[in-house]
Amino acid sequence: MTAATHVAEGSALPRWLRLAAAILPVAATAMVGSMATQAEIPGWYANLNKPVFNPPDWVFPVAWTLLYTMISVALWRLLGAQPRTGPGREGWWLALAAFLVQIGLNAAWTPVFFTAHAIGAGLIVVAMLLVMVLWTIRLTWRFDRLAGWLLVPYAAWVAFATLLNAAILRLN
Repeated sequence: MTAATHVAEGSALPRWLRLAAAILPVAATAMVGSMATQAEIPGWYANLNKPVFNPPDWVFPVAWTLLYTMISVALWRLLGAQPRTGPGREGWWLALAAFLVQIGLNAAWTPVFFTAHAIGAGLIVVAMLLVMVLWTIRLTWRFDRLAGWLLVPYAAWVAFATLLNAAILRLN
């Protein structure tokens, strides 16, 4: 097989590498979140005062499983939209950097909020995450509109999480 048979049309990366690059950072983020929350949900978090719009605990893993799947697909599509040459290359790299920064902020929020019990610092992190997700959508849209659309429910959920974090801070 030639190298061309391993590369998706329009992508400079082999399909297997794109798939791994799309799944691994999102899976690592999910793992960090899961490890940071498991011990805290029945103890510290259960004892916090929460607003009436706080969903039941079972909603969070269901929502995040769906969102992480959509985030991985969006990243996979963005990786496949890499321009080989031309002025769009710099914009693509910026979109990829924004994507990775928001994944990093996503991974940071859970240990800050749940493990460190730092509700105020968690609010700062989740607000920065929301800004970065919105910026990532804007930058990604130029290269793959479906990838951008796949991030819209994530932005909505992070906006809700920001509101929830702020309400928990106010009540505690």
